[in-house]
Amino acid sequence: MDTLALSIEIAAALLAVCGMAYGLIALWAARDFERQLKTPDGRGFPKGEWPGVTVLKPMKGVDARMYAGLVSHCVQRYPGEVELLFGVSTLEDPAVAEIARLRVEYPQVDIRLVDCPQQLGPNGKVSNLAQMVPHARYEYLVINDSDIRVSPQYLTSVIAPFAARSEGKSVGLVTVPYVGRAVGGVWSKLEALGISTEFMAGVFTARKLEGGVRFGLGSTLATTRTALAYIGGFNGEVEPLTQKLADDYELGVRLSAAGYAVELIPEVVETSVPSYSLRGFCEHQLRWSRGVRDSRKAGYLGLGVTYMVPWALLAVVASAGALWSWSLLSLALLVRMAVALTVGVGILNDVQVLRYLLLLPLRDCFALFFWVWSFADNTVVWRGLRFRLKDGTLQRVEA
Repeated sequence: MDTLALSIEIAAALLAVCGMAYGLIALWAARDFERQLKTPDGRGFPKGEWPGVTVLKPMKGVDARMYAGLVSHCVQRYPGEVELLFGVSTLEDPAVAEIARLRVEYPQVDIRLVDCPQQLGPNGKVSNLAQMVPHARYEYLVINDSDIRVSPQYLTSVIAPFAARSEGKSVGLVTVPYVGRAVGGVWSKLEALGISTEFMAGVFTARKLEGGVRFGLGSTLATTRTALAYIGGFNGEVEPLTQKLADDYELGVRLSAAGYAVELIPEVVETSVPSYSLRGFCEHQLRWSRGVRDSRKAGYLGLGVTYMVPWALLAVVASAGALWSWSLLSLALLVRMAVALTVGVGILNDVQVLRYLLLLPLRDCFALFFWVWSFADNTVVWRGLRFRLKDGTLQRVEA
């Protein structure tokens, strides 16, 4: 037993040190992105030449704070033409009434509802998108989820990069960071905290280490009809995106592989994190974990070493509270707090991180637990439906 405890003690300590090293890299990467925040690149279309934009929003049900997010798209200060397309799989969807309300309150905005009755694959959101694109009037497409809330300059920011080439390539996709706004209890707060202090820190780190981003984030996927058609669209014959769980990630991968530049710009948007039950929280975290696992296999495997605080806590337990282990834990907490404050507050301007900061060790322990659990099975639950995940592809599992 002494040998086992010693082995666990050494392994946990080494993993905690590796986690702190990752934390320092994340701080370096965050500072690099922060310089982009402070250095406007001046890109954009000449006055009077800004292109028309179609905003595509696939809808299903009514989410918390969804209507405020829809309104934020109606008050854009974009210098070109804008249309909002909302897609529903059935006209009996509760979201239809919210869209009708939006049309009444903002009659000056071009708002259209698209009926998307076909089920083109297990990913219902992308199935709707595939049926919405033919109805779009404009070349430039901006896709985001139904609950995304944006600033008045949002469309101007995401369309501006298309006016210039990036590193000699045509820009094929623009994506943005996001924060989660908790609207419920502790589970909602833990997920929101994870988005701002863990997930986005990982995105900035990947951007720095890989020399740019080659994936998309569902917070915003701005592209063109030309680029989308070049990769076969949403429902092409070869591995259609309607079959994929991480469709946002995969869209960026395919556009990058096709020779287009993918850009992460400093325009932060907000998503709502619902009031979960414990079961709902676990199902959502596992769906996200297994989606990332199948999308970035090598990177996800290494993710386990980044959880410095849980590993340091394990070292304290395994060493029976030895003085050195408490010092290690203190250092791990210091680095973790620095990452959380730098990324969450300093870059993303998410002040709720300060309110929930004491929950950070609990959030990290849950994150490590879900990382381990994600390897135990291949099933995910999405909007009450169960799927089997294989290499990122969804297969419906009948109840």
